[in-house]
Amino acid sequence: MSSLFITFEGLDGSGKSTHLRRAVSWLEERGVPVCQTHEPGGTPLGDAIRRVFLDSQWGQIDGRVEAMLVFASRRQHLLELIEPTLAAGTHVLCDRFTDSSCAYQGSGRGLPADWIDQLDLLATERRRPDVTLYFDLPATSAYERGRSASRWARGDVDRLDDENLAFYERVRHRYLELVAADPERFRVIDSDGDKENTWHQVEAFLEQIFRPPEVTP
Repeated sequence: MSSLFITFEGLDGSGKSTHLRRAVSWLEERGVPVCQTHEPGGTPLGDAIRRVFLDSQWGQIDGRVEAMLVFASRRQHLLELIEPTLAAGTHVLCDRFTDSSCAYQGSGRGLPADWIDQLDLLATERRRPDVTLYFDLPATSAYERGRSASRWARGDVDRLDDENLAFYERVRHRYLELVAADPERFRVIDSDGDKENTWHQVEAFLEQIFRPPEVTP
């Protein structure tokens, strides 16, 4: 099969990152060539941008500045890692891509959709993943998970985790619009239950996509 570009999307706290790592392990155990990466980041330059993007010391960053930072990282990511890896025959599993910009900087920050689209055209030529797993749960649940006592204790709460509930609501609403507009690309994962239930849904998807070919007698 051709190498696939698969993205994991959802609100912070949805479990997408945890299950992406588990999916990578599942594929590696079966000898499937796979590369794990993330956005913003994925390259040395991208990871430097990521540190600036998430660091709470900068306070409230203008939404357009956020978007330009993310798309700068994304272009470098495509050129340096994603496209060469796919061309070499390795599947790429990526934590976030352009859908996140539409949801977070678009609806979350209130940037016009056509402005985001122009940035996407310049940076990626509107590159889309082959499949996107969207981890869905109510904004209230994501808000509580993202600000849990354990995350505060670990120092894992970043600048976006600390947004208010209304921001989470706007972001989720936009994700659901994206899913409705492109149902062939998206697979919706209900992540409002326990981790194992969420994983079973991801595993079912992996088995469907990466099922070994049947041998004809």
